[in-house]
Amino acid sequence: MKVNEYLYFVDRALDGMSSIVENLGDDLANTRPALEGANSPYVILNHCLGVIEHWVGARVVGRPDLRDRPAEFRAAGPIGPLLDRVVTARVQLSADLAGFAGDVPVRSQPDSRFRPPSGTLSETGVLLHVLQELAQHHGQMEMTRDLLTTRAEITGS
Repeated sequence: MKVNEYLYFVDRALDGMSSIVENLGDDLANTRPALEGANSPYVILNHCLGVIEHWVGARVVGRPDLRDRPAEFRAAGPIGPLLDRVVTARVQLSADLAGFAGDVPVRSQPDSRFRPPSGTLSETGVLLHVLQELAQHHGQMEMTRDLLTTRAEITGS
């Protein structure tokens, strides 16, 4: 896997999610659609940053895993600092992948739910998982945006 190609696709997902959050602004970006268990665009992007740091930072690079996954889904706030964190995450991800080896096992194996049939998750597997999560959540955020903006148009908010 070529790291620059991988980062291109990660950037596309992060660009799309960042653009949605920016265009929605502080209020709508922090609004959850009126669906049980729905997350706000702010939460979705915040969670994606947690995904990158947990899977690449902790499992591939070996940084301490300080992730508080439940807190990712309670997050809210002004969008400016969140968008700044996206910029920082991109720089960190690029630096983290400078020594990408690919087919070697990750430093910290996840539980069996996240392992391939071989039983051992490789660095390549982690990168594919991260890209899968970012693409999935980008689509989720597009749907969330559509729900929020349609509601705002109907109610005049």
